[in-house]
Amino acid sequence: MDDIIILGIESSCDDTSAAVLHNTTLLSSVIASQAVHEKYGGVIPELASRAHQQNIVPVVDTVLKEAGITIDKVDAIAFTRGPGLLGSLMVGTSFAKGLSIANNIPMVEVNHLHGHILSHFVDLPDRELPHPQYPFLCLLVSGGHTQIVKVDAPDKMEIVGTTIDDAAGEALDKCAKVMGLPYPGGPVIDRLAKEGDKDAFKFAKPRVEGFNYSFSGLKTSFLYTLRDQVAVDPDFIEKNKADLCASLLYTVVDILADKLVKASKQFGIKDIALGGGVSANSALRARIEAEGKRHHWRTFLPELKFTTDNAAMIAVAGYYRYLRGELATLDLTPIARYEEMV
Repeated sequence: MDDIIILGIESSCDDTSAAVLHNTTLLSSVIASQAVHEKYGGVIPELASRAHQQNIVPVVDTVLKEAGITIDKVDAIAFTRGPGLLGSLMVGTSFAKGLSIANNIPMVEVNHLHGHILSHFVDLPDRELPHPQYPFLCLLVSGGHTQIVKVDAPDKMEIVGTTIDDAAGEALDKCAKVMGLPYPGGPVIDRLAKEGDKDAFKFAKPRVEGFNYSFSGLKTSFLYTLRDQVAVDPDFIEKNKADLCASLLYTVVDILADKLVKASKQFGIKDIALGGGVSANSALRARIEAEGKRHHWRTFLPELKFTTDNAAMIAVAGYYRYLRGELATLDLTPIARYEEMV
């Protein structure tokens, strides 16, 4: 099995994506984003699933044409089974089933979060990217999940730390919304934080045992600060927006990095990877690189195009499952919650 073509399909949230891989080398990738959610300040599940229905056929058609691959050359269809929005997942799952039946192509189901972790093994046509060696630790940070995962092999992953309440990205988005920032708030906070003073405000940091995270206390501390200050000065947020963003963001980064350093020391692992949508954050990337130099890590930061939800990561995760002969059956259904997939 040295010449495998994988078609990946990702539809877990609000981006419809397809990608084609030749083994682990990316031939083409297409993503259709949904701007419809911006005015609502968050993803509306029903609107997301309707947009997926409109986008998935042209997205898959385009990605095959750009790869120069006809459907009969595809060895397997990898698709996101979960976790994610149930309606969105249903569109991708149903399309994969239909394509599989119509063209007699086997399917491979993929855990969305495993895709983020294994995105570090996607290569580009013009160069092979650096890959972590097993075992490695992956700090997986997104709007819905914050985890430290010990990765011993593509099919052997152990969550050693996870959030017990809000995810890091979720906390940033909620705080951004209170400040009146546009959705999604994380990238806006990242941009404004570069203009602010990270030491201007002090927010609460959690005291959680082990490698687990908590961000609800930080969020509450942030909201109380705004409430108290706005009561005195109604223009407080506008006057201090950059400093608020900087102080908030660097507190989140401190929390994330501190636990990761502890996990690296306990497990004796120095190959450290970053994954998930929040891995695009410039402050977090800089901090992980700085910790890497301090602790002599080999750090692996995903290229920005592999940080957000994309089908290339689904295709590479599907590639490894295909090699193991782990094919999906037509009677499976999508799964919204991560806990139900384990």
